[in-house]
Amino acid sequence: METKIQAIHFEATTQLVDFINKKVEKLVRKNPAIADAAVNLRVVKPETQLNKEAVVRIAVPHADDFVATKVANTFEEAIDLAIAAIEPQLEKLKDKH
Repeated sequence: METKIQAIHFEATTQLVDFINKKVEKLVRKNPAIADAAVNLRVVKPETQLNKEAVVRIAVPHADDFVATKVANTFEEAIDLAIAAIEPQLEKLKDKH
């Protein structure tokens, strides 16, 4: 399983990349059917609060992609919120199968 991380108009730190990989790995442990994950990071409206946007896309075979877009003060917080939004959807899919 591969996690693609794209930082738009900035360079993501290794600490941030490690944080994202750790969060995605937790999702994969809960639902091994996940094929891949893509995370896009972007700073919107520089120099304001709530300006870090994270878009998390989880691909599962034989199902629609799960996508969550969240904006927060930090990328870590935005990633946490996006993952938290996707987890119940993955649980629902797991229960169906």
